[in-house]
Amino acid sequence: MSGPDPSPPRELVNALVSWPRGICIGHVTPDPDCVGAMLGLVRGLVGLGRCWTACLPPGSLSARNRFLAEMADVTLAGDEDFAAVDGFAVVDTARRSRCNLPLKLADAWPAGKPVAGIDHHVSNTRFATFNWVVDRAASSCELVYALLRALAAPIDATTANLLYAGMMTDTAGFSLPATNSFALRAAADLVDAGADVGMLGMRLNRTRSLHDFQLTRIIHDNTHVVADGRIAYSYATYDEIRGAGCGPEDIDDQVKIPRSLAGVRVAILFTEAVVGETRINFRGEDGFNVLALAERFGGGGHEQAAGARLRCGIQEAVDRVLPVVESAVGAMATSSC
Repeated sequence: MSGPDPSPPRELVNALVSWPRGICIGHVTPDPDCVGAMLGLVRGLVGLGRCWTACLPPGSLSARNRFLAEMADVTLAGDEDFAAVDGFAVVDTARRSRCNLPLKLADAWPAGKPVAGIDHHVSNTRFATFNWVVDRAASSCELVYALLRALAAPIDATTANLLYAGMMTDTAGFSLPATNSFALRAAADLVDAGADVGMLGMRLNRTRSLHDFQLTRIIHDNTHVVADGRIAYSYATYDEIRGAGCGPEDIDDQVKIPRSLAGVRVAILFTEAVVGETRINFRGEDGFNVLALAERFGGGGHEQAAGARLRCGIQEAVDRVLPVVESAVGAMATSSC
């Protein structure tokens, strides 16, 4: 896939440099792309002499991703900081309701302050004051990389590590169809700037906790295949997740387990990390568009990676979602005949 250098809108660049104080926000249950984009942008703006912080409410980060925040060494925003800033940056977040905010501030935010939105989800609702949404981008970290270049902001080894981590994970090691030439060039530049590929690969892929390992085993055991092998799904109930010693922040990329089976066009993961609420992760293979499926259930995301939430338990969610997916897969099979 080709990838011309994404160029951030001038008004967004001007806004960011004109705000002496700001807070960067990501989405709930942030993945490495979200964390890397947030913290990398904050470090770049601090390097330009601005006073920026990151919003990461307690319990936001999984055990796997916690080292990114520790490595970044940026100041985290307190509740009192929200009233004192000149503007906000929201990264990797498609809609306002998904912003990872302190509960007591969520309803009032942004309280009349301007917001810069930087995202690569095709389903982004353009809720920000200044929107830069590039759905062809493989990750939000590559957009932040381009933005830091446009700002002439410093990219040291730590910032390079943060951005490379997000790019690597959102492309599954630069192996997904969304991987583009700009992402690969940016990754090379980040390695030249000091990104430690071996360390990041180990920390993100080969240092799983026993709790995460147990959760992974549950997902393996609960995997089912239907529709002649074209659909694979798995699930983890609230009791199973808690029994593994995990919580909502630990539900990350486990959908890769049913997705890994040969011949699968759609992979689905149902998880009930909160009682009575089921999170649904959809993944499409071989060009299958799962965004339309997620939108049927009030969700969003990308064409090949999307999600939704239903206020019900696992079994009801499976009963509601699976027939819709089977119908969509069957229709595609019929149309290709």
